Amino acid sequence: EKLRPQAGWAPIAFGLDWSRPPRHMNSTSYWYFHTDQWRYETVDADALLSPAGKNKYKGYTLADYNVDAARMGWLPSAPNFNRNPIELLAEAEKAGATDEAAVGKYVAQQLKEGKLDVAIADPDNPINWPRNLFVWRSNLIGTSAKGHEYFLKHLLGAQNGVMQEGTAGAACSQVKYQEEGPTGKLDLMVDINFRLNSTGAYSDIILPTATWYE
Repeated sequence: EKLRPQAGWAPIAFGLDWSRPPRHMNSTSYWYFHTDQWRYETVDADALLSPAGKNKYKGYTLADYNVDAARMGWLPSAPNFNRNPIELLAEAEKAGATDEAAVGKYVAQQLKEGKLDVAIADPDNPINWPRNLFVWRSNLIGTSAKGHEYFLKHLLGAQNGVMQEGTAGAACSQVKYQEEGPTGKLDLMVDINFRLNSTGAYSDIILPTATWYE
């Protein structure tokens, strides 16, 4: 069931004809930020610190750890930076970069100077939102989404059962917190499935083919 999307969709979705291997972001972190679940976090990350440690990260939230990991290059994140990568490349070339190493040096300098940052450091900024979502052979809304009500509220802008105010995110030191969490980030959701499921009820477009027999 997973082989067909991997073989047919992955080369298109991740530009595998341009570069390999792709740096895929883990879905847990992706949805944690883009459905604004970080704003409601109740786990005290300090309780997870080793007693033998130096408390270097004391006061960090779980979201802060994700941002630090992305900045250090350990955690792939999507979108990667808070600027369009095509425009960023054009800027690097305009500044004199002629090869991959020079572009990397330009990007690193932009990061050091604070002119560029990872997108998940400011996840509620409209320039860092996901806009389109294709759901293939999965019932994301209603079954497999972890934190279903947050998906409804922040990703889809639909009626939801979120009861908290989402103020816990104010404790973050590495993530920019906005008083009002955005609702309805997506512009388009496409459900590709031959089975009737609840994701289709929330989708803009339903394509009723997603099996071996297309």
